[in-house]
Amino acid sequence: MLRTARTLLSVYYAYMVEYRAELILWVLAGSLPLILMGVWMEASQGGQFGLSPVEFARYFLAVFLVRQFTIVWVVWDFERDVVEGKLSSRLLQPLDPGWHYFASHLGERFARVPFAFVLVELFFWLYPQAFWLPSVGDFLLGALATALAFVLRYVMQYTVSMLAFWIEKASAIEQIWFLIYLFFSGVVAPLEVFPPLARQIVEWTPLPYLVYFPASIFVGLPGNRLHGFLITLAWIVLFFWLNRWLWRRGLRHYSGMGA
Repeated sequence: MLRTARTLLSVYYAYMVEYRAELILWVLAGSLPLILMGVWMEASQGGQFGLSPVEFARYFLAVFLVRQFTIVWVVWDFERDVVEGKLSSRLLQPLDPGWHYFASHLGERFARVPFAFVLVELFFWLYPQAFWLPSVGDFLLGALATALAFVLRYVMQYTVSMLAFWIEKASAIEQIWFLIYLFFSGVVAPLEVFPPLARQIVEWTPLPYLVYFPASIFVGLPGNRLHGFLITLAWIVLFFWLNRWLWRRGLRHYSGMGA
């Protein structure tokens, strides 16, 4: 299994490195949090949002980094393979097709990191007052939360992609879901600016654990971290079970070439 994992990662990493210019564009496309940072820093001058301008700057930088490691596009790949019948060849292999998509995402992460950190260096050059280093404990917990956020985002979108067995545009559902994701995951605004009741409701959904939770750990915002990790794991298990259930039923409907 280790040899298979190493082979998949090396192949997909090499594949991603071939498109370095495209990777730069994808990194820049994920810079929305840095744009919103300027808006919230200006709006927080009066001190009515609970966070200072420097805390907003650090938070949105953490959001930018977390999103670089948690971006997922499996629904488009899986939808294409189902519609074009390419999934048939993967079904002949003694390996679940989901691991191919998962390995391509991990390979892309390694290829993306250098470009992302160049933007981080530029950020600290423009905002030296926002420079900080998280404690060792916060860094390790933040890294763990980011890894779990990526797994949760992947199983969520991979579950949506299972609908491609029944409809041709499962990606359309993901695009609608993406709008909800932007507002309630912490990308547009941290949960500190939400009304208390809305925040309590959102914290029981998987959305804030995709971005806000790991970002808040990196910048040291207060919160119940054990509760966050438990909720994240619970949603991962739930979506994984739903994914496997849809996978088994979807294969009965699959009629691609060679199936």
